[in-house]
Amino acid sequence: MEIIIANKSHAGYAQYICDTIAESAKVRGTGIAKRTPEYVITKMENGNAVIALDGEKFAGFCYIEAWGHGKFVANSGLIVHPDYRGSGLARQIKEAIFKHSRFKYPDAKVFGITTGLAVMKINSDLGYRPVTFSELTDDPTFWKGCQTCRNYDILQRTEQKMCLCTGMLYDPVKEEKKKAVEAEVKKEMNPKAFTRLKSIKEHLFLKKDKKNQD
Repeated sequence: MEIIIANKSHAGYAQYICDTIAESAKVRGTGIAKRTPEYVITKMENGNAVIALDGEKFAGFCYIEAWGHGKFVANSGLIVHPDYRGSGLARQIKEAIFKHSRFKYPDAKVFGITTGLAVMKINSDLGYRPVTFSELTDDPTFWKGCQTCRNYDILQRTEQKMCLCTGMLYDPVKEEKKKAVEAEVKKEMNPKAFTRLKSIKEHLFLKKDKKNQD
């Protein structure tokens, strides 16, 4: 099994990818924005997708979408072939496309909307946080993509404020600040922990020494 950056040589998988995504949504009974083979091929040609292959057999896929002039990016169309589900492949693909997104768009906020609990868990582990739709991109092209979803009427009725999907966001600025704070706390705690450990050892040594003298 290998997970690689897709390119135009993988165009032959595009129709199969779209069919697998549509069939998966049908089985789950959830809404999903439809993708066309032409759109998927464009993502491959631009180096904005990853594909998982078991030899020449398709195993999984995910792609990057950029919005708001690159201020936001979304990892969309995550799909795993039924033969490989339950193997942890979805997590591997999500991690691969997330790292690729961070490499290509280091300053962008990475977001996604999903109804899948498994995807929410993976996103959370990667550093995404649940947010309201108002914190996501306001690019109309992104929300236009929801028109093919069976739940689009809900999005319209709520004036694009909420739907059945949960919005999740990874903010690189906030995450870097969080890491800096954690590093500082760890740095401050280490000397304290060392001092406490030293004190305990000295206490035990003195107690043992006193016992020997008695």
